[in-house]
Amino acid sequence: MTAYFIRRLLLIPPTLVGMTLVVFFIIRFTPGGPMEQALLEARMKNDGQRGGSSRQQSSGLTPGQLLKLQEQYGHDKPFPTAYMAWLGVWPKEINRSRADFPEGKMEAEVKLPGTALVLVVRRDAKDHATIVPPEGVDVSSWRARIITPEKQKAEWEKANPGQKLDKAQPYVALIYQPRYSGVLEGNLGDSTRYSEPVWTMMKRRFPISLFFGLASIILTYLVCVPLGVLKAIKHRTPTDTVTSVIIFFGYAIPGFVLGVFLMVIFAARLRWFPLEGFVSPDFAELGFFGKIGDLLHHAILPLCCYLVGSFASLTMLVKNNLLDQLASDYVRTAVAKGVEYKNAVIGHALRNSFIPAAATMGQALTVLVAGSFLIERIFDIDGFGLMGFNALLEKDYPIVMGTVTVGGLLLMLGNVLSDMITARLDPRIRFE
Repeated sequence: MTAYFIRRLLLIPPTLVGMTLVVFFIIRFTPGGPMEQALLEARMKNDGQRGGSSRQQSSGLTPGQLLKLQEQYGHDKPFPTAYMAWLGVWPKEINRSRADFPEGKMEAEVKLPGTALVLVVRRDAKDHATIVPPEGVDVSSWRARIITPEKQKAEWEKANPGQKLDKAQPYVALIYQPRYSGVLEGNLGDSTRYSEPVWTMMKRRFPISLFFGLASIILTYLVCVPLGVLKAIKHRTPTDTVTSVIIFFGYAIPGFVLGVFLMVIFAARLRWFPLEGFVSPDFAELGFFGKIGDLLHHAILPLCCYLVGSFASLTMLVKNNLLDQLASDYVRTAVAKGVEYKNAVIGHALRNSFIPAAATMGQALTVLVAGSFLIERIFDIDGFGLMGFNALLEKDYPIVMGTVTVGGLLLMLGNVLSDMITARLDPRIRFE
């Protein structure tokens, strides 16, 4: 069995690579991304200006500006190279600096980023770049490449279909430092909208999502397991019927719809609960018990929305499995030998009936950080789910890739954990 779980864990990296590769491909080639929006804004701004009659002016951006925009959004590299750089198996170009070659010259002076030094970049006949190091300056960590006029023209005309670039462009010298800085190095990239590391943005929201995730899981099992046992023991009684109507009525109401109802009635009209936020603005000034009370005051309505959908599935899972166990021969035999029915249920049938319910604990691992973007949106809770939702609306693709990576990793780890729990609770199961 140990070998099975080792194989499962070893399958996680290639599965994660395949999943992120598909998402990265969709993001890269889906129209309407941030780069396309920047190009559209530039064209609209240029169309609003009078006197722009040349073809180049009608495009909105010069070739040099277009190249800088491509570098900003990671479109300056081919798709395989860009994905491997995001993954961390291909070096990224950081600390870039550029300068145009004077017309007819084979050397260009490029400022070294963060310093007052200037590096000389020499271009040969094959458009290969060589850095001429200043005396006493170590430039071993720097690289240089040439951006040819042909490449600038091709990229500009690709971004401006139906237009031709008539003006000749200069050769461009670009210096940079190569560095492995991707997912394997713990770097999920920087947000294109907020210019902040994605991992830093996630870490700020983990406590909020962890709170709601843990609270919803604990409350769900504390309520649903005893309720499922009660419904199995009271099968086909008024108690079973009434509880079934209640839990299925709640199951039929989406969490976000219930959130709107609770918000309007209990927050807006009755003002029993706050309208928005995870805590109050003066939370830091409160005492220990004041902070706990304020946190619970804000969390009651969102937790109701988180819990309403999971009650029916888990309760009925416990009930149906317990009914199957109560109808088994070993329970009837135990009762026939004099074991009290209550002890037979709790000591024998309950453990076996709890195996399928306990196996879902591992799959619930994603709830710890995934959250619900609709519920967080309604209650204006700045958690993990709302961050991913806003990233999709704003087309902030580094955040989208980060949430997919973290969520996918937790989902696969949760599946392995579910198998471990199942094997631990049921000795009859053997994974080979």
